[in-house]
Amino acid sequence: MTDPTGLEQARTKMTEAGVAPAAIETFTRFYHLLQSGESGLIREDDVDPLVDIPNRAELTISDDAAADALARTAMLKLNGGLGTSMGMDQAKSLLPVRVAPGAADGAGPVGGEPEMLTFLDIIVGQVRAARQATGARLPLLFMNSFRTREDSLAALERYPDIAVDGLPVDFLQNREPKLLADDLTPVTWEKDPDLEWCPPGHGDLYPALHASGVVVALLEAGFRYMCVSNSDNLGATPDATIAGWFAASGAPYAAELCRKTPADVKGGQLVVRKSDGRIVQRETAQTHPDDVAVSLDATRHPFFHTNNLWFDLEALAAELERTSGVLELPLIRNDKTVDPSDPSSPKVVQIESAMGAAVAVFEGATAIEVERSRFLPVKTTNDLLVLRSDVYDLTPDYRLEAQALAPLVDLDKDYYKLIDGFTQRFAAGAPSLRDADSLTVRGDWTFGSGVRAEGKAQLAGEGGTVPDGATVGPDGI
Repeated sequence: MTDPTGLEQARTKMTEAGVAPAAIETFTRFYHLLQSGESGLIREDDVDPLVDIPNRAELTISDDAAADALARTAMLKLNGGLGTSMGMDQAKSLLPVRVAPGAADGAGPVGGEPEMLTFLDIIVGQVRAARQATGARLPLLFMNSFRTREDSLAALERYPDIAVDGLPVDFLQNREPKLLADDLTPVTWEKDPDLEWCPPGHGDLYPALHASGVVVALLEAGFRYMCVSNSDNLGATPDATIAGWFAASGAPYAAELCRKTPADVKGGQLVVRKSDGRIVQRETAQTHPDDVAVSLDATRHPFFHTNNLWFDLEALAAELERTSGVLELPLIRNDKTVDPSDPSSPKVVQIESAMGAAVAVFEGATAIEVERSRFLPVKTTNDLLVLRSDVYDLTPDYRLEAQALAPLVDLDKDYYKLIDGFTQRFAAGAPSLRDADSLTVRGDWTFGSGVRAEGKAQLAGEGGTVPDGATVGPDGI
């Protein structure tokens, strides 16, 4: 039976830790839903697919309209992730991704190896380039977590010009206690008290914005729109065309969607709720096991959610004021262990929500189909290898331009899942993947320099060294 004091204990713990009141009330709402057995599942029988949306490639927005909209747009990056799935203990956005544009192989700014840029460096480069090209002020803000803030702000100190009009460079995501699965009381974990806490998911954007006053500050500084995206998605660059379309639409909220490919087996999607015709978001965790196959069927649900969002700041400010930052988002129950690296540690429940679920809150919310180039997330070392490879070129304005179709990479998790093991085995650089349909690696292989993968490339066996300049094909080396 649920401990009747579980919620009271959690609220006290959050209050003593200085968590914002809006976040505590949001947690309280979700706790009651959890107690009542709410799962947050959205059944296929209750929805219709979303299929009829505009396509960015077909928009006709005048240069003046696009420029005017971008001039009133702010960029917000969600930067709370640690990259724990890759064994990282700092902000994922501090992971080296690419050599700086124009850096010759083997020749860095002071000789030696070329400079490697992080996600954060590239994001700043994209915004700086867009400012220079358009004249827009383009504020760049980050929503950090209590674990990413210090390191991220230290890294941003090398870019003193990034702040705009006295606006804050960042604000802090909230945190909440993990709950013991058997009685929903806050877990105690003396080995590492930090592990007693978890982020509330991207849906925490709203109480965090309310607590920080960022939306009001942006409005007072003359901004009307905000584009929000994940810091590990380097495809979500400033885009005047989408800004112009969004401004002309009059919508309070819009989501960027991409058309599915066979590789898209995860991720949220937008669907139309039959009961009221509202567009709602269905995350993977909200999909009933019996509905998984049809939810992945691209002939029925052709799009997936990029987690790139656009907000009308006036509409967002009004909703945050109306609800005191406690938007009525659906619950996502996430079952974990208190120590993610120890499956034998106590089972806990993490209460989460998705920021994209706010599509159901804003009447008149809409969506737009965008090119795949606006969705380049890095969730695993498989993704990181593709991004570091010659499949992409990093342009002088810090955009990643695809030079070939991205192959499906599947590295042996025993050796490559964690960033230290991955880095050690690709110390000589990523192999060429432009001519590869896929790369599958089984066993402990260390790659030399100048390696090429072609076709359905694969390596198997116990492992070894792939020599410098070797070609890996369907039959191995």
